[in-house]
Amino acid sequence: MENAVISRKIDIVKNAPLVLAKQVCQAYDKGASGSLVVLENVDLQLYPNEIVGLLGRSGSGKSTLLRAIAGLIRPSRGDITFEGRPVVGPNSDVAVVFQSFALFPWLTVLQNVELGLEAQGVASSERRKRALAAIDLIGLDGFESAYPKELSGGMRQRVGLARALVVRPKVLLMDEPFSALDVLTAETLRTDLLDLWCEGRMPIESVLMVTHNIEEAVLMCDRILIFGSNPGRVIAEIHVDLPQPRNRLDPAFRMLVEDIYARMTVKTGAPTREGLFPGTGIAMALPRVSTNLMSGLIETVAAEPYRGQADLPPLATHLHLGIDDLFPVAETLQLLRFADLEGGDIKLTAPGLRFFDSDVDERKKLFEQHLATYVPLAAHIRRVLDERPTHRAPARRFRDELEDYMSEDYADTTLKAVTNWARYAEYFAYDENADLFTLENPS
Repeated sequence: MENAVISRKIDIVKNAPLVLAKQVCQAYDKGASGSLVVLENVDLQLYPNEIVGLLGRSGSGKSTLLRAIAGLIRPSRGDITFEGRPVVGPNSDVAVVFQSFALFPWLTVLQNVELGLEAQGVASSERRKRALAAIDLIGLDGFESAYPKELSGGMRQRVGLARALVVRPKVLLMDEPFSALDVLTAETLRTDLLDLWCEGRMPIESVLMVTHNIEEAVLMCDRILIFGSNPGRVIAEIHVDLPQPRNRLDPAFRMLVEDIYARMTVKTGAPTREGLFPGTGIAMALPRVSTNLMSGLIETVAAEPYRGQADLPPLATHLHLGIDDLFPVAETLQLLRFADLEGGDIKLTAPGLRFFDSDVDERKKLFEQHLATYVPLAAHIRRVLDERPTHRAPARRFRDELEDYMSEDYADTTLKAVTNWARYAEYFAYDENADLFTLENPS
């Protein structure tokens, strides 16, 4: 197995890239409020005989880049080529496996797999032969006549893989293909896919996959491109020099996971925590993180065996959380000055430790102080409520204000996040039926 990996890497050096992206940018016009930049100056090379992972948090533009490479969207700026030819539309040498299974429920497994070949005008007998071979390859032999509703999630995703492989693409693009599956099913499918790849049984030359799972990236990929957010950009490239099959308990594997966590938690040093989330001031887009999760993370890190400081990889394993779950909570605590993130560690600050030692009322009071001081939108809403004789203001007013700086979805999520935090702190209240902010006890 090790020799196979070494020869694969020699091939990578010798060959020209299959896919080449240069200075790719993607922005969406928001009219008077400017543009929303999703990708900024992204460079990428995908060589034959390698699996490359795009690793980053949700919203970092990974899936947007994948769709641009597939020819499904045109980037605002920059160039993407496939084997030296500009990508100007869907490419028959590229197949995509999405997070959702995207199967036609009224078609059988065999019919779903045949669809791509039918679109290419392949004769019926050849379609059937190739579809049956693909179904057998991915381990669904015997289920050809089954309908999607009869299959488990893992089996449905296998159908999606068979449908992608049956057209014999040169490049397979996978957009978080295991994230919708339970842990055991995802592990089984990952292992089977890697076995087929390492044995040379897959009719493809390279794989480019999007993931937000650090261990998954280290387990599968030859190279990992780490994406930063706001806007999406490549902040690091990691070469994974570990032979397949890889062992999660191998010290070298764990060191690589630790290194990636550290790279993804590089401290900017900005005293206002600007850069944690997109935007500044009241225009900062915030994640919808519950106060229960924040309290739970503080309590976990403060208690044994961490005693106020925890290494993120074992903490994530302990809590059964991926980076898309753990990072928003940890970064919100950092925004509120209850914790610091640096070098792959989370460390509670003095206020964070004080929060842990406080009773419910003291926690609420401390949270209110930090919310008012470090979350400009919360302070802005409270200031408007204080200034009005009725101590009331329509939420629509603040939603419209946010939409001058961000998308409608981000504005809605941000306002819901601040509303949840303010309710916990009793900083202000929200009447959902009237869509109205108010003060519970105006003075």
